[in-house]
This record gives sequence, C-alpha cells and structure tokens, in this order.
Amino acid sequence: MRNKNKFLILASILLAACSADPLQESPDATGGPREETAAVKICNTSDNAAAGTLIAKFGNAAIPALEQAAAKYAATRAGGPRSAMTRSGIASVDEILADLHVTALERVFPDAGEHEARTREAGLHKWYVLRFDEAQDLDEAARKLAAVAEIQTIQFSVRRQTTFDSQAYPFRESPRGETRSLIRSDFNDPNLFWQWHYINNADQAVATTALAGADINVAEAWKLTGGDPRVIVAIVDEGVKYTHPDLAANMWVNPSPSPEYDNKDIHGWNFAENTPISWDKVEVGVGGKKEGDSGHGTHVAGTIAAVNNNGLGVAGVAGGTGNNDGVRLMSCQILSGKKSATDLIASRAIKYAADHGASIIQCSYGYGASGINSDRYYESAAPLEAEAIRYFISQNNCPALEGGLAIFAAGNESQPYSSYPGGYRDCISVTAISPDGLPAPYTCYGPGCNIAAPGGETSGLSGGEKAGVLSTLVSEVSDTEYGYMQGTSMACPHVSGVAALGLSYALAKGKRYTREEFVSMLLTSVNDIDARLEGTKTSGGKLNLEEYRGKMGTGLVDAYQLLMQIEGTPCLKVAVGKLELVTLTKHFGGSAQNLTYTGVEISAKDMQKLGMAAAPKMYNGQLMLKCTKPGVAHITVKAVGGGTRPGSETIMGGIEISKEFAVIAREAGTENGGWL
Repeated sequence: MRNKNKFLILASILLAACSADPLQESPDATGGPREETAAVKICNTSDNAAAGTLIAKFGNAAIPALEQAAAKYAATRAGGPRSAMTRSGIASVDEILADLHVTALERVFPDAGEHEARTREAGLHKWYVLRFDEAQDLDEAARKLAAVAEIQTIQFSVRRQTTFDSQAYPFRESPRGETRSLIRSDFNDPNLFWQWHYINNADQAVATTALAGADINVAEAWKLTGGDPRVIVAIVDEGVKYTHPDLAANMWVNPSPSPEYDNKDIHGWNFAENTPISWDKVEVGVGGKKEGDSGHGTHVAGTIAAVNNNGLGVAGVAGGTGNNDGVRLMSCQILSGKKSATDLIASRAIKYAADHGASIIQCSYGYGASGINSDRYYESAAPLEAEAIRYFISQNNCPALEGGLAIFAAGNESQPYSSYPGGYRDCISVTAISPDGLPAPYTCYGPGCNIAAPGGETSGLSGGEKAGVLSTLVSEVSDTEYGYMQGTSMACPHVSGVAALGLSYALAKGKRYTREEFVSMLLTSVNDIDARLEGTKTSGGKLNLEEYRGKMGTGLVDAYQLLMQIEGTPCLKVAVGKLELVTLTKHFGGSAQNLTYTGVEISAKDMQKLGMAAAPKMYNGQLMLKCTKPGVAHITVKAVGGGTRPGSETIMGGIEISKEFAVIAREAGTENGGWL
C-alpha cells in the first residue's frame, strides 16, 4: 500500500520523532540550519497521504497562545460563521502558516465538553490539523513546519484500506442443502440456516469440505444471553444503514446530540465528510464499474447485532432475543463513497466512540502491506492514531469492564504477520477461517495475530458465495438487503460480537473485570485449529497448512466458552469420534485419581445432542466419554471427599462434592487434555 523501502530508510529516525522536545532545539555547532533536528520531527512519509493536510502536535509551551488565538477568533468571527481560524498567535509559527497559505488551523479533537479534562490529561488537545491548497508540496510544507520550535511532531495523514475484497454477493433464495448435524437455534430468522459461521452443520451446499462445528458456537450462548443494550459497539467503517429493517431496532441513539456536529449525530457521524451518516455514495467508473460505498459497514454491523428472532432476514451474534435486548450499534464512519479513511479521520472516529459510551470499537481497516511490523515503529509512524486508541481503551463505558476493547482485522495480504493497527499490543487482531475450519487463503497470520473467526471463502470452495459470510447489505448499492462477503473484515465482527455477548452476560451476573482479565478470557475461549493443519489445501492456490500452525492466534473463538468462563463453569473440550479419558486433578484436587466417585449425571437430551451411545462414567479416576456429534452439553461429576462413602448418623464418612462441567465437542481436539 505504501513504499516499503522508503519506510525502512526512515525507520531509524522515526523512533526519535515523537519524543523530541521542541524547546531544546537549536542550530548545529556551526550555527547552520536545523534541517537534521527538524527531520526527526516528521513521523511518517507522504506516500499515500491526503493532499492539502498535515497534522501537528504542539509543545506544551505553545498551547496557551493557540487557545487564546482560538478564543479570540471565536469571539470575533471576523471572516463570517463559515470561515476558519488560520493563525496561531505565535509569530514564528504564523510566518510559516502565511508562507504556506494555510486556510484552516483547528484542533484535531474538538472541545469535548464534559470529557475535556480527560482529553487534556491524555494530551490529545495538543494535536492540530492544518489545511492548505492541495497543490502544495506536502514534504516541503512538513519540513518548514518541523523547523519551528513550538511544533513537536509533524504527521502526514495517510490513507487506510478496508480488509476485504470489495466484492458483495447478493443473497438469493435457493433450496437448502444437506445437513449432517442436529445443531440448531430457536430463533426464527429465516436465513439463519445459511449463516454457517454461527452454526456450521457441514452443509454440502456451502462446501463439500465444510466441517461440522467450524463456527463460533453461538447457538447455546443465545440461550443464556442475546445481548444487553448497555453494551455499545462502535462500527469504525463505512456508514451503517441505520434504517435497515434488520438493524434499526439495535442502533445506538445519542441522548445528547452534539453542537459541534450540528446536533445531527443521532446514530453516530460521518467523519470522512464531516456530515451525518451516509451509506449509498456510488460512482460509475471506467467500464461501468461501480466505485464507492459497498455496504461494508452495514455488513459488519449485521454480523455483530442484526436483530434476532424477529422473523426477518439474518441473525447477529449479539442481536438480542427479539425482546429489544440486543447490544447497540454506533456508526463512526471513516469511509464514504470514494473518500478513503486517513489517520486524521480514523482518530477522530475512535475518540468520538470513547466519549459517547462505546466499550468496543470494531475496526475492519488497516495499513495493509505497509512495512510496519513492530509496535515501536507503529507508535512512531502513526502517533495520533496510537494515542486515540490508548485513549479509547482507558475509558470505562461499560459497568462490566474497566477499559475498552479495540478489535481489528488482521489483514488480507496473506502476509506472515498482522497488519497494523491490529498488530499493536493494545488491540485484538483477528485472523480468518473458511467453512472447512482451515485458514482462508487471504488471511494474514503469525506475530501480532491473536484469535481466529469465520471470514468466509467465496472463491475456491464448491459453494461459491455461500461459503462467504452472510449478513446485512445496503439495497441502494446491492439491490438487496442481504448478501455475502469474505475477508478478515468479516472475521473481526464475529469476535466483536462474542466480546459484546460476554460483557452482556457479565452484566447479567453482576461481574466486573479489568480489561486484561476480560481479554484473557476472550482469547482462551477458543477451539483448536492447529490439530488439522497438516498437508496442503487447494483453494485459490495451494496452501501449505503447516505454515499456519501456531500462527492463527489462540484458536477459533467460541461464544459459549466465554459465557462459561464468566459463569465460572469449567469447559471440557473433546474431539468428536474419539474416546476421551480426562483426569480431573485441576478440579477435584491433587488426589483426584484416588477419590471415590459416586456418579456422573447427564440428561438424555444432552446425550442425544452429542451422539453418545453410552453414558459417561469414571474409569480409573478418569472421566471416560465419547461424542459422535459436535455440540454442547452439561455434565455433573460427584465424588466423596474424606472417605469411600458419605457420612451419616451411623457411619463415619466423607462429604459429597460435585462439579458441573460444560462439554464442548468439536471435530478437532486440543493438545492439553481437553481442559481450559
């Protein structure tokens, strides 16, 4: 996406760029120009940067003068209500601003009202955006501004890209395929059947290689919670079609629309255009190809929280149960028509989400193959966005969570490391699998990748578009309200939705977690991928599956396991078709193998769900069971502590103890004996 060589050449000076003290600058020993000192202030390159825009971070000493100039300008409005401030009130800076014919100078983040104190504490009030004629040479402008002592950092506003292939496939009614499982949901959304990513029945119409259970295991989770309206997920993407019949009821509504947004930020804001949200800006390019909005943001939103059990369309991971109980969707639009997201636009959107109650930001965008491959490099090359992300994750917007969750797509360049910002240590980076439970050919993998989720594979598998992810679309663009897409963009909202379900269940249980505790639970609520990564996969080219082993993150996200962790119920993960012998030391103590077990209880219904021909039992101190179908069930194991039988009025004995477990059966087993 950007020139890698240019990035690497500048890497050594980037590390110093964001720590330079503007008040300590001086000419070199000979009294010559300060070109070298100024150069280290420039944090990134102008490759793929927005024309006519630079971002500057001023030093502490310069802020009072800037704010005095802004207050004076606001009081006089000499240029009329639509004119912009163009001078800083600092002579040395204003000389450069005049030379560059700057047409606007304003804070990147407007005054945050009740949140202004924490904005200033985070230092975000020191960032300003400068605008001038698009014909102006950006590099020349950056050098001139960097030479001013009062400016600490200069950053080009680099464009971002979405992490999907820009192709949407409209949903068309078709006969249902064959299924090989009894996994079902009680919801009445008519097209839930085709959402294999929630409930994978190894449907042959999706793919002949589809794997039963290669999904996020959400059907059982829905029996415990469908989502809580107090959990707000911000969609940092294209605009969300808030009038969509399957989304409208779950849209966030701003209780106090903001004056700085003309009181029109009802469901969020279009930061790309600085207007209310839009979703249908399309132009016809060369050869009749449509360019512009694709429905991407609306598709992502539907995966997280399309309204469930409403007899309409599709289901969302945290879309409720049909009782107005789904999580809420905030649209923080950073892509609009053919206008790309930039550092400036994305950072403003993330800050807005933090200040308006979001506890999760869902981000299916990134730098792509940019050459950024370390946190230090990212913090140096994109300091504005990094600061905005850190600001977001420091806010407490959900009673169940201390902090916020930034969830990003890993990228679609097939590179052996996550793209950024997803690879950043404060973010959760999501890789993608296909209906076969194997890595999708496009997914990034390796360092920086934290967890996997279904992203689909619309080319290469027998089902075509049906092997993609089915969700909501924009009818004005796609002529239908529903359709398929593929990409780590589609995997990412599955994890955002599961995280939102987890927070909803924590609220119901009265639990509260630190950000680190919750992230740890999320990343360990997974099913194994590595056990099947042998040999090759031929799909859009030949994949050497062994190259992905240990590099897809912790495993495939499992919604039910996360709820069980919150509930405190241990999960027993077993492989389908395999006789499992599991020691219970972790749960019954170090002498678990020597205890007297008095019984194992499981309902007939649960045995049928898991295809158990025989009831589980204890054998030589181990739990023995065999499942032939993927699914979830509950099992209770009873034992005696302190004897061979419980004590009574006439017999000295022990105390009966019992433990309940959630059994999760999947095609691929785990490497750790099955215990989470």
